[in-house]
Amino acid sequence: MTPGSGGDLRIPANLAGSARREGRLGWLEALPALVSQTAGRLGLVLGEPYEPGGRNAWVAPGRTATGDDVVVKVAWRHPEARDEAEGLRLAGGEGMVRLLSEESCGESTVLLLERCVPGTPLSERPEPEQDLVIAGLLRRLWQVSPDAGSFRSLESMCRRWTEEYAARPDHERSLVDPGLAREGIALFGSLCRPAPDDVLLCTDLHAGNVLAATREPWLGIDPKPYVGDRTYDVLQHLLNCRSRLARDPLGLVGRMADLAGLEADRLRLWLFARCVQQSPGWPFLAPVARRLAPG
Repeated sequence: MTPGSGGDLRIPANLAGSARREGRLGWLEALPALVSQTAGRLGLVLGEPYEPGGRNAWVAPGRTATGDDVVVKVAWRHPEARDEAEGLRLAGGEGMVRLLSEESCGESTVLLLERCVPGTPLSERPEPEQDLVIAGLLRRLWQVSPDAGSFRSLESMCRRWTEEYAARPDHERSLVDPGLAREGIALFGSLCRPAPDDVLLCTDLHAGNVLAATREPWLGIDPKPYVGDRTYDVLQHLLNCRSRLARDPLGLVGRMADLAGLEADRLRLWLFARCVQQSPGWPFLAPVARRLAPG
C-alpha cells in the first residue's frame, strides 16, 4: 500500500485467518479505508504491517510529519483488549510503550504508540534472561495506582474462564483426575477474590510481548489490564516456558517468586489452578498440574 493513498492494504496472515474464522469479514473489508483515513488525518507515512501479526489488529510502523517513529494499531474492538489504551495511559511509559493518542472509529480502536527500536522480541533471548526482564517490568507496573473502578477485576475474568471450563465435554476435562480438577477450579475461584492489596495487572506479559527499545532496554506491549492479585501476573510467562515447566515446575515457581517478590506457596497454588483450567486446550499442562497439586 502506498501510505495514506487508500491503495491495496496488505493484511497479515494471522489477522486474515481470525477474521474469516470469527465472521469479521465486514470489518476486514472496511479496514483499508480506515487505515488510509487515519494516515491522512494524522499526517503519517506508513510502512508494511508486522508479520505474521496478531489476530485482532492491523499494526504497522509509521513516521509523523515531524519525523518521529511511531506504531499505528487499528484494532477490532473486543472485550479482551477493552482497556489497553487506559492501561497504557495510566502506566505513563513505566516499563510499557507510551500511548500517544487513541480514538474510536465504529467497530475499531485506533492507537498511536511509541515505536520500539530495534523491536527485537524478548522471546529471542534465553529463558533465564526472560525471567529477569519479565519480573522487573511487572514489579514496576504494580507500583502504578489504578483509578478506582476504571478496570475490571481479575475475579470477573477468572469467573468467565471457570464457566467455560465447566461447559467443556467430560472427555476434555478427564486429562486431570476429577478430584484434582475440582480442587484446582475451586482454587481458581478463591485465589482471585478482591483484596485490599490488589494492583494493576498486565495479565498477558510474556516474552513475545516485550520488545527491545532505545528509551529503555525492554518495553512491554499489548497489556490486557485488570485489577487483582499480583501473583497472577507471572503465570503467562510461566506457561510459555514449556520445557522448564514440564521438567521442574516447582523450581521454576521458586525462581519467579523470588525475582518478582512473591510468595512461592501462593504462586504454586495459582499455577496449579491455572494448569487445571487450561489443560483441556493445552494437554501438556495436565501432568504439570499433578506435580503442583497441594499436599
